[in-house]
Amino acid sequence: MFGTSGVRGRVGDEITADLALDIGRALATDGADTVVLGRDARESGRTLSRALSAGITECGGDAVDAGVQSTPTVARAVVAEDADAGVVVTASHNPAPDNGIKLWSADGSAFDEDANARIAELVEEERFDFAAWDELGAHRRLEGARDRHERALRESVAVPDDLEVVVDLGNGVGRVTADALHAAGCDVETLNAQRDGRFPGRPSEPTAENCATACAVVEATDADLGVVHDGDADRLMAIDERGRFVSGDALLALFARREAEAGDRVAVPVDTSLLVADALAEVGAEVTYTPVGDAYVAAATREPDVAFGGEPSGAWIWPDRTRCPDGPLAACTLAALVGAAGSLAGLVDDLPSYPIRRDSILLDGKRAVVDRVADLARESFDDVSALDGIRVETEAGWFLVRASGTEPLVRITAEARDETDADELFETARGLVDRASDAR
Repeated sequence: MFGTSGVRGRVGDEITADLALDIGRALATDGADTVVLGRDARESGRTLSRALSAGITECGGDAVDAGVQSTPTVARAVVAEDADAGVVVTASHNPAPDNGIKLWSADGSAFDEDANARIAELVEEERFDFAAWDELGAHRRLEGARDRHERALRESVAVPDDLEVVVDLGNGVGRVTADALHAAGCDVETLNAQRDGRFPGRPSEPTAENCATACAVVEATDADLGVVHDGDADRLMAIDERGRFVSGDALLALFARREAEAGDRVAVPVDTSLLVADALAEVGAEVTYTPVGDAYVAAATREPDVAFGGEPSGAWIWPDRTRCPDGPLAACTLAALVGAAGSLAGLVDDLPSYPIRRDSILLDGKRAVVDRVADLARESFDDVSALDGIRVETEAGWFLVRASGTEPLVRITAEARDETDADELFETARGLVDRASDAR
């Protein structure tokens, strides 16, 4: 039921009010006496949130409704309200027809595999502890969650007051970023700031292609940087002052090097570039690999020597502040980094550049294909890891084949220290996928 980032799918097909009702019931049955609810701007979220609340209260839990908020705002509210769990109705960066449900633990981190499995089992078996008529839970509104989030940002990050920042909200719910930067004294220009779950301004996922307009605005103005969010603002990507979209791997390297000291580790997923490990080596730190998904990265940050966690897709976790990927916190931190260095372009240009190839293939039976790729890879290569998908290390570089946790896709990544080796590794990986899919 739950992928790497909750349950997601097309509204009215995979995602229904019936499913939301049962997940709410399961949360309360599993022992969540108080649950904080929130949702992104998708109109379908209104119905799904009501169904979740009904399920929670029907089984004796209290539903604390934060309304339309960013995912990190809700995760922080779970901790602030001393709640047992949280739920965000969001499909994050997925397209407008989709929606989803993501669950949060009491410490503000995403539910891990075991917790998700308990909820899935209760839902699938319809095993709910319904409350008596006079013991039903209550539903109440939660006010001030966004203001509290903004205040925490201003208290934890010293943002320079002389920066010009373009903030592309993508019609999502990340307004707290613009507010926090403005409150710090920055000159802020917003794009796609009207909240609209149809995402009319641009597709929700903050890719280089989707953020072309924001890049052009930054390039054409005196802006020091641009920051862009997805629909629920758990992701943050960046644009330098020249109007260049900054790769997620480069941004991860910059954040990691800023946060880590000698002896520290930084949690990153298995599809992360070599440049992150190289950047950390400069300060005597190293990477620790996790499966892809912010829940896995967050879990790794519980280890005492892990100072930071991040994913090239744009999820950034500061465990001493929150274990939810916090796009607004990342935006403020990046502004502070740029203020200290003077130029985001200069920071990026100083990083090593390794050719990396990424692609996704639409395939039914994605997990069976990856299992077959594993068998084929072990026939030809010695250094094969199955932490998440199949990662193969060679003298020239590495490649990874894994099933998407949220979509019917097989993802291929390959990286080397020169272009020819990267191309060859990618073609090798693609060939394994083709052979595996033909053999089904």
